[in-house]
Amino acid sequence: MLAKLLNLRKRAPDVVPVMEAGVRVYAIGDIHGRLDLLDRLLAQVEADHAARAPAQRHIIFLGDLVDRGPDSAGVVERIRVLAAGDPNVRCLMGNHEEILLRSIDGDDKALRLFCRIGGRETMMSYGVSAQDYERLDYAEVEERLKAIVPATHRDFLSSLDEMIVMGDYAFVHAGIRPGVPIAEQKMAETRWIRDPFLDHRAPLEKVVVHGHTVADEAEILPHRIGIDTGAYESDRLTALMLEDAERVLFST
Repeated sequence: MLAKLLNLRKRAPDVVPVMEAGVRVYAIGDIHGRLDLLDRLLAQVEADHAARAPAQRHIIFLGDLVDRGPDSAGVVERIRVLAAGDPNVRCLMGNHEEILLRSIDGDDKALRLFCRIGGRETMMSYGVSAQDYERLDYAEVEERLKAIVPATHRDFLSSLDEMIVMGDYAFVHAGIRPGVPIAEQKMAETRWIRDPFLDHRAPLEKVVVHGHTVADEAEILPHRIGIDTGAYESDRLTALMLEDAERVLFST
C-alpha cells in the first residue's frame, strides 16, 4: 500500500492543453437552421474578441448547419459569406451536410434518411411550401432539391473540412475512433461516431472538440469537449473560446 501511495505522489501532473500561441479560437456547435441564434452568438463572439488583447481570431463551425430548424438556407449563406471573406473562418462537414449532398446526387438511401431527419424544414427554407412538400414523392424530392439548392451552396458544402487540428486540440463533427491516430481517422467515424468515442475515458492524442451528440450543457472532460446543446429545440447555441490554456463557454 505504501509503495502505491509513493507511486501516486510521483506521477507527473496532468498536462494542461493549450492553443497555439497568439491564436484565439471560437468553436461553434451544431446550428441546425437556427440563423437567429447564430447571429446572436456571432455578436457575442465579436464582442468578446474585441474586449480581449490582440490575437489572431479563428472561428470553427463544427458542422450540422442544416435540417430541423427553420432557416438552413440562411445559415449556409451566412457562413459561406463569412468564410469567403476570412480564411480564418472554417467549417466542418457534419453528417447532415453529407446526407443533403448525397440526396442531391441521387442516393436513394440518403434521400429517405434526409426526409426523416429534418429535410422538410431544409427544403422549406429554400422556398418549398409545406403543402408542396407533402405532395412530393421521393423522386420528386430529389428533383426539387437539385433545383432549389444553389450551386454556390452545393460547392461550399462539398468543400467543408473533415478535421482541423490546432495546438493541443482536434476539431471534428462527431468524434474520433479511439486507438486510431488522428491522421488515419475516417470520415465515417468523424461525422457519425457515437458510443465508441463517447464511452471512451482514457487520454487521446488531442483533446477533441465536437458536436453531433446533444447534451443539456456543454460537456468538458479531460479528453473531449462536446458543445452540441440542441439549438434547434433548446434555443441554446453554444460556442467555446480557446486561447493559451484558457477555456470560456458562450451560449445564447
